[in-house]
Amino acid sequence: MTTTGEKTGRTVGASRALAWLLVITGAAGLLAAWVITIDKFKLLEDPSFVPGCSLNPVVACGNIMKSEQASAFGFPNPMLGLVSYAVVICVGMSLLAGARFGRWYWLTFNAGALFGVGFCMWLMFQSLYRINSLCLWCCLAWVATILLFWYLTSHNVRAGLLPAPGWLKGFLEEFTWVLPVLHIGIIGMLILTRWWDFWTS
Repeated sequence: MTTTGEKTGRTVGASRALAWLLVITGAAGLLAAWVITIDKFKLLEDPSFVPGCSLNPVVACGNIMKSEQASAFGFPNPMLGLVSYAVVICVGMSLLAGARFGRWYWLTFNAGALFGVGFCMWLMFQSLYRINSLCLWCCLAWVATILLFWYLTSHNVRAGLLPAPGWLKGFLEEFTWVLPVLHIGIIGMLILTRWWDFWTS
């Protein structure tokens, strides 16, 4: 694993673990985006269509797909996911093949992951507190993006590509897993408390 201070002018690789994580999270996100896209097209053809993931009044993907937030940029959100997660898979496969990238590439990739996790958190808020429904495929995409973001950021910090104090690098060497677990755990608690009466009835 190459994580020892290679900076501008040099290229940096990654461990096979990170490469596989990118492939797996990218594939999970791509699957979620693909299923939601197909269901969105079916819903456009037939407004009475009920997606398979609409299981009850809370877990109701159809409500999400019909909302204004489902097309935040003027087109269905999952279309953005089809492109973005495919890129993640390509980067992961390239790293598995031994690719090494410059600092600008890693930082651009990290910026894209930051946008992705921020967008997912905005969608999570809208889902829980504005649309009042939950989509299981969306949740899969959220988890994939959160894992991708934190482990990618950890790699860039430990490789010296992102400036950080020594104690933070030391923490990430051993405890990167704490950050996505905490992040996902908070979302899980929000979901649990948001519909507490429904879950416990």
